[in-house]
Amino acid sequence: MFFAAGVLFGYAGWLPASVTESDASTYALYLLMLLVGISIGADSRSLLIIKQQGARLLLLPAATIAGTFAGVLPVALLMNTVSAAEGIAVGAGFGYYSLSSIIITQMHSESLGVIALLSNIIREITTLLLAPLLVIWFGRLAPVASAGATSMDTTLPIITTASGKEFAIIALFHGIVLTILVPPLVTFIMTFAV
Repeated sequence: MFFAAGVLFGYAGWLPASVTESDASTYALYLLMLLVGISIGADSRSLLIIKQQGARLLLLPAATIAGTFAGVLPVALLMNTVSAAEGIAVGAGFGYYSLSSIIITQMHSESLGVIALLSNIIREITTLLLAPLLVIWFGRLAPVASAGATSMDTTLPIITTASGKEFAIIALFHGIVLTILVPPLVTFIMTFAV
């Protein structure tokens, strides 16, 4: 509802210029991250979770990457408008739409950059809207995997709400790993798409 209200206010021009020309959304995200951080820090089980999981924490980002590519490849082949490499490059954004779309636009074309932007925004919005249902249908790690790189920032509050506070550390780690991997992966894959 807040997203829809934001779109409506922005489109209708109901916001003062000071809001639209400032970094209000960035500061709101910082505040949200601070509150999630306080919530995690106040929970003594958080560090225990990292110790218990150990190297197994790497399995979730690996599964997210494999699942994303397994889902994107058939869609790219069925659409017949983008090549397999182009489709995989779009998927390799893992929700990190601001950077992946820029890399793809610079290395390939504006149209593929827009596809990357939209598909990764849709990934984030889907997680924001469906996280509680993803937990019911697929388990408590599903919103984390669905969020991709955004599991460490914009989708973290809904992940902790739907999956539980104990998944915040896992979501942060997952998001950091994917965020680090996006630039080299997208760049590498795009070399095959050009």
